[in-house]
Amino acid sequence: MPNFGLRFDFFLQLLIRNKVSVILRIQVQIFILVAIGYIAAKKGTFGVAARKDLTNLVIYVFLPCNIFSSFASSLTVDLLKECGIVLIASFAAQGFYLVLNRFLYNRFPIERRIVLQYATSCNNSGFMGLPVIESVFGELGTLYGSIVLVPMRIVMWTAGLSLFTKTDKKEQLKRLATHPCIWAVIVGVAYLFSPVKLPDVLYSTITMLSRCVTPLSMIIVGGILSEVDMKTVFDRAVFYYSALRLLVIPAVIFGVLALLGIDPVATGSVVLSSAMPAATTTAMLAQKYDRDAAFASKLIFVSTLISLVTLPLIGAFLKHYAGI
Repeated sequence: MPNFGLRFDFFLQLLIRNKVSVILRIQVQIFILVAIGYIAAKKGTFGVAARKDLTNLVIYVFLPCNIFSSFASSLTVDLLKECGIVLIASFAAQGFYLVLNRFLYNRFPIERRIVLQYATSCNNSGFMGLPVIESVFGELGTLYGSIVLVPMRIVMWTAGLSLFTKTDKKEQLKRLATHPCIWAVIVGVAYLFSPVKLPDVLYSTITMLSRCVTPLSMIIVGGILSEVDMKTVFDRAVFYYSALRLLVIPAVIFGVLALLGIDPVATGSVVLSSAMPAATTTAMLAQKYDRDAAFASKLIFVSTLISLVTLPLIGAFLKHYAGI
């Protein structure tokens, strides 16, 4: 008969180690930032006009810097060659999300469907993913995690953005072609392969601006939540999404990569990235393009709250699977 007491004690020891506790620290920081935006809005110092202006600033200035910085600081040509298997797995995962979006949310109203589809394709692996992966797998995990971000960045500002900007095809292509975040991806990829490097003062400025994305976006989410009846936060659609994004999708991806015999640390990095809650850009884009920003904010809030439980458990399992 299996000794479940010993197994539970093993996972408990993994969860209380200092490195894994980084996961909880990051999530607590997120909720503090949301609380700041919520209280400021309730106090009348962060109104609707201010939120829209700040959203525009994040989308048109800070996010492009963040996207470019992720290419410039994390990747080199040599690393792409060495970690091609992770890149292929990440592109395959993005294709899997796009397939799921075709049938998972058809029963929802169009405004919610758009938000759910975007949040399925684009999660919060940009801010939460790398620190969490590093806390579990160390520097090698950080390397793999950086590569995982490349396909997600591309999808986020192409197929993902097009969900919010659907008009006629010509107008849609024009918006995508002129969007600063799309150009940040293009310039970032070009910079990746370029021998030319930016002057330190310019690169450090871009890096500084890129670090503003998460705090500002979570404060915006808090401001949006201030107008939401908190009794309606925990609805079925939110829990449906959270179960898929935080449990079902990572389980499927783990099963496929494990069956293919992919390196355990590479597998763990891809799976952990897929287990992150909804991206903060979900609410910002919904706010920007007059979609259901309140529902998007609820999705971010609840999925992040539930991930307080799921991420440490998944991280402990993957650490054990990798034999670390």
